[in-house]
Amino acid sequence: METHYIALEEGTGLKLNSGPGRDLIFKVTGEDTGGSLDYFIVQVAAKNGPPLHVHHFQEETIHVLKGHFKVRIGNEIFYLKEGGFAYLPKKVPHAFLNLTEEPGELIVVYSPGGGNHFYEELGPLTRNGHPDPAAVGQVFEKHGMTLLGPPLSQD
Repeated sequence: METHYIALEEGTGLKLNSGPGRDLIFKVTGEDTGGSLDYFIVQVAAKNGPPLHVHHFQEETIHVLKGHFKVRIGNEIFYLKEGGFAYLPKKVPHAFLNLTEEPGELIVVYSPGGGNHFYEELGPLTRNGHPDPAAVGQVFEKHGMTLLGPPLSQD
């Protein structure tokens, strides 16, 4: 078996969009890692974050590089600043919100990998800022997730 490795410069990788104000740079995907993981940088706009959702098959971690985030894991709320970390187990509802007036940045890891395919489908539906909820929900379901509710509020 041939060993596969990757070394990338800052700002390079597979660039995708998640929604308005959420740009992604995948450093490795499931295709690169034999399915084991995705590792990507998420640039999160001020006062922005994904809706409440649950992954049925993927574990997720977030590591705050820049900003101050409100994170919901299950029914608990946590506040993470630069250097903060959260493990979001599969089957546990979660969401996060950048609480600052400036763009934030996270490192996200999914295991197993393959999340890039979700974002390749989601991005075109959500970039206009007015996505069709039914279409978005279908993309979530297709990729082993369920959309549960709106993004977190600041309070």
